[in-house]
Amino acid sequence: MPEAVNLEWRRKVDDGLGALIAAVLPPRCLLCGADGVGGRDLCAECRADLPANACCCARCALPLEHAAERCGICLKREPPFASAWAPFRYAHPLDLLEARFKFHRDLAAGRLLSDLMIETFAGRPPAALPERLLCVPLHRERLRERGYNQALELAKPLARALRIPLDADALTRLRNTRAQTGLDAKARRRNLHAAFAIAPNAELPAHVAILDDVMTTGTTLRECARVLLRAGVERVDVWALARAPARR
Repeated sequence: MPEAVNLEWRRKVDDGLGALIAAVLPPRCLLCGADGVGGRDLCAECRADLPANACCCARCALPLEHAAERCGICLKREPPFASAWAPFRYAHPLDLLEARFKFHRDLAAGRLLSDLMIETFAGRPPAALPERLLCVPLHRERLRERGYNQALELAKPLARALRIPLDADALTRLRNTRAQTGLDAKARRRNLHAAFAIAPNAELPAHVAILDDVMTTGTTLRECARVLLRAGVERVDVWALARAPARR
């Protein structure tokens, strides 16, 4: 069975099992084990504890003490993307859900996180929606190891809810780069240099958004945005579940 078909089959099986379990068992909070509310695996108290990224840079979504049109990083180095949206800060206890989803194959945590993104999108200021949603790709070797692309799994329900076409194949990863964790900004840029490309025969509209799970320094999304702009896209927005605070 081709790998892409196998992944889609696994996702459908998981969705079916999730629906069956939800019909038989009440939702339980994935963080504390209490009763879930609103049909979610999250209780009201833990939902209130999730760190909203309400005060941030309007350009790159970097968490700030006071909201600003441009943070110091954006003033020093203009990002290639037009805007960024990250509804949460990457902090406790959201990081626990993200780790379960990304590293422990907990697709229930992924469904919850995507649902939270859909919920918070309604509170955004009015803006033109992109014509297409893309996601940061994994290299085929990393995809084989992990079993799924966490960015793509977040993007699927969001694209359906917003009625935006999702293109999972427009961007490709040419190199199996080392993990960005622990690298400084300069090393992150070197690590991702020429790592992404536009897929052959990809047809891209003028305005796209590209989604990742966590935006740390923004190096990955910046590199993807550059590739898309060089390919003729006029506007690139970047979306992420969470934005990490700047390192001190």
